[in-house]
Amino acid sequence: MRWIENSCPAAGAAALSRDLGIALPAARVLWSRGYRDPAAARRFLQPSLADLHDPYLLTDMPRAVARLRRAIEQKELILLYGDYDVDGTSAVVILKKGLALAGACADFHVPHRLRDGYGMRSEVVEAAAARGVKLIVSVDTGIRANEVVRHAKNLGIDVIITDHHLPEAELPPAAAVLNPNRPGCPYPEKNLCGAGVALKLMDALVAALGWEKSRRDRLVLSLLKIVAIATVADVVPLTGENRAIVKLGLDGLRDVKNAGLRAILDVSGLAHGQSPSAGQIAFQVAPRINAAGRMASASEVIEMFLTEDPARARELASQLHDLNQDRRDTQDEIARAIFQQCMAQPVTDRDAALVFAGEGWHRGVVGIVASRVVDKFHRPAFVLGIENGVAQGSGRSVRRFHLLESLETMRELFTKFGGHRQAAGVTLDAARLEEFRERFRTHAATVLGPGDFEPELEIDAEISFHEIDDRSVEEIFRLAPFGFGNREPVFLARRIAVESAQIHKDRHIFAWLKEGGRRFRFKAWDSAERAAEFSGRVDVAFQFREDPGSASRGYSFWQAVVCDLRAAAEGPPAAAAS
Repeated sequence: MRWIENSCPAAGAAALSRDLGIALPAARVLWSRGYRDPAAARRFLQPSLADLHDPYLLTDMPRAVARLRRAIEQKELILLYGDYDVDGTSAVVILKKGLALAGACADFHVPHRLRDGYGMRSEVVEAAAARGVKLIVSVDTGIRANEVVRHAKNLGIDVIITDHHLPEAELPPAAAVLNPNRPGCPYPEKNLCGAGVALKLMDALVAALGWEKSRRDRLVLSLLKIVAIATVADVVPLTGENRAIVKLGLDGLRDVKNAGLRAILDVSGLAHGQSPSAGQIAFQVAPRINAAGRMASASEVIEMFLTEDPARARELASQLHDLNQDRRDTQDEIARAIFQQCMAQPVTDRDAALVFAGEGWHRGVVGIVASRVVDKFHRPAFVLGIENGVAQGSGRSVRRFHLLESLETMRELFTKFGGHRQAAGVTLDAARLEEFRERFRTHAATVLGPGDFEPELEIDAEISFHEIDDRSVEEIFRLAPFGFGNREPVFLARRIAVESAQIHKDRHIFAWLKEGGRRFRFKAWDSAERAAEFSGRVDVAFQFREDPGSASRGYSFWQAVVCDLRAAAEGPPAAAAS
């Protein structure tokens, strides 16, 4: 890996440590990440409801609230038009529950990923008009549905767009467009997910209905539990307002009364009375919720969250658990096919971006496979399934490459496309696949160079072994929730002596490392082939991870996990040098 070492002046970290009353390791991380003012650092460490922005900062919020109030007063049937991923289904649940409390009558529609694809469709609007619907509220979709919104208007249906994806030059002709990324919108948090925008609409509505602040706060805290799950699942940066949303929401998951939410936490292996980490949400909960939209119908997710019958909730959660296993098997099969292609025709520096496609590849899982390709080759990639001459699928990107902007340069290739910087979806004629592959590769080559294809390891701060104890590690864990935009801190310890190292289960390395009079056991997962490097003196980059299993046996609650190491430069041991 290429190490990127952040520098932190000793005086600055020491001052922050004193002002906040925390040990130096956590203070160094805060400094290196730009939290150098004590007040800003305190807000980062202890976010509250006061850190959530005024929903009326979203352009068109007064118009959206006024239209919803009219629908409530006139007892109009409202249709919530959602999306099939965690963010979309969560946003539907938020509005369905919130509107019911506000006295509205709302139904919902979530498209089927394979039959309908992404986005709003005119036939759904026509069916809604036939049922007497006068207002559609889109959630996590609609910002590029200009023709569908225009068609709805012609049928006498108003549309409120709530979305967070990037718009085109012309906004849909809707009654209101709530999107922090629309041009000129002053809302400070541009990285809200779709469920976050839905939460803002509900908060503004109940305020307009005269709810007292304490009642509004109780509603927001209740809804934040599911908004937090959607925010983590949608891989938006966990900074600013999003950090407050996720921190408060995860804390709220200690006490869950919703039958569906409790059931999905149970099948995901998360215990009662504990606040899950963002990582547990990302890797245990979100995939199970997503499995319905990928492999079957996302309507089952919404039913699970809305039902008041615990037995039915458990049944639906168990079905999602089984669908998730099907999803894993399917994506593994596609990934194997792709990596076999790469063995036959290796990826080189010429391939600044990658496109893989296969007949019959399940469109519900190609986005996950694209993420695996990006993780392996460190460059943007699309994975597409082909059916009846049509290629459809998803792409993922690296930090330096804006995926949606690249698609805009070749928009004539697609019958449909959309997304944002890190993720996007496309539909095109399979006959144009090779043209897409070549143009995508060529465009990426103008932005990325060979150095961008190397894996990078960003190191937050140096640490010495005498600074490591339970208190300092616990303070590092207070920097959570960790995820995109707020990754787990990486520390660097220099010229550390390797006392011993053993291969564990033919895959891992467990090593005792020593500095001065202190020694700790480090774990290097899936690194058995690097056993020879664990000798002499090393510079080791590592993270602290929670270790519930060890804690349950009465040992320390944390473990040290190696990210990378290299032979130390010649010189005295780090402790002696300091």
